[in-house]
This record gives sequence, structure tokens and C-alpha cells, in this order.
Amino acid sequence: MANLITLSRLILLFFVIWIAYLALSWMHFLNVPLLILVFVTDGFDGYVARKRNETSLFGAMFDITVDRIVELSMWVVLADLDLVPVWVPLLFVVRGTIVDTVRANGAAQGASPFSMMRSPIGRFLVAGKFMRIFYAVTKATAFCWLLFIQPVPVVLPAIWAQWSWLLVAVGAVLVWLSVIQCILRGLPVVVEFVVEQRETLLGQLGGRRSGNR
Repeated sequence: MANLITLSRLILLFFVIWIAYLALSWMHFLNVPLLILVFVTDGFDGYVARKRNETSLFGAMFDITVDRIVELSMWVVLADLDLVPVWVPLLFVVRGTIVDTVRANGAAQGASPFSMMRSPIGRFLVAGKFMRIFYAVTKATAFCWLLFIQPVPVVLPAIWAQWSWLLVAVGAVLVWLSVIQCILRGLPVVVEFVVEQRETLLGQLGGRRSGNR
């Protein structure tokens, strides 16, 4: 059941993208509540999984995968619509690919995505509930705001003529907040992985030297 809820988020996402590419009209304002629903169901599927005792490593990885698809799809679409610079989705793609590769390595060893973090700052930035929620809310707000202002120049030209500077500025702040958090939450995953690999390599070298004595 929880995985079906997660899958339904993809269907909603595709509908949002379809609307975003239609000729600008009042219909575009539907994207805001639809996108909010996409993010609300992100927390709901986890609740259902715990309630029905359906938690699993696959479910956790599937949820993260759908999160990544939603996130990257939205950044790419927004860049294609000239609502964000193209370097923004590129940054998220590179960061997401590296982090997911590290997590896949941990999953192969039976570790859940967030239990891999060992340092206090890593647990706070990556695995901490507050930062996870704050990051998700920041991105969701950025996506909703940018899709909200997309039709304004055509549908509400008078408001756009007077307030475009403010509407664009708020969007830019939300994008930069998302970018900063993306980097801050990705660094601990990479750093801890590199440290772990270094310790493993040194341990192996030490074992070989002991064996050769």
C-alpha cells in the first residue's frame, strides 16, 4: 500500500509537468495544489508503511528514488521553462548521482540510507528529521512559487508589471536556499564515504603487512 502511494506521486508529477507546458492560462494555477499534494503524500507513504508494518529497505530506497525523480524532473522542467538557470538542475543531478551511488553501496551492505551517517554533523544535516523536513519544505516552496508565477505575466499582466521584481526575487531566494542545502546535505555523505573507504584500505594494508611478518 505504501509503495502504491509512492508510485501515485509520479503520476501526479507527470500531470503537473503536462500542465506546465500548456499555453499559459488560469489552469496553470492548479499546479500549486497538485504539487503540494505530491509532497504531502511523500510523508504519508512513510506513515502508512510504519502503521501497516510495511517498512523495508526496498521501500526506503524506492521512496528516495521517487523523491529524486520528482526533484530532478522539476528542476529540469523549470530550467527548460527559463524559470531557473540551467546550472541549477546540473548541480542537483551531479550531487544526486554521487550521493545515490554512495547510498547504493551502503544498501548493498544492508545499511539503510540514513543510518549510514556516523558523525554528529552528518546525522544532523542528512539524517536529522528537522533538516530533512526543512530541505523538503524549501524545495517544495520553491517549485510551487515558480510554477505559481509562471502564468502571471499573461493571466495577470497588471500585477506582473508592478510586482515582477518582488515575485522574481522571492523565487531566486528560494532557489538559492535549496542549492545551499543541497550542497550542505551532500558533503557529509561524500566525506564520510571517503573516510570509511580510506579506513578500510588502511586496515587491509595493515592486515597484509601483519601477514607477511
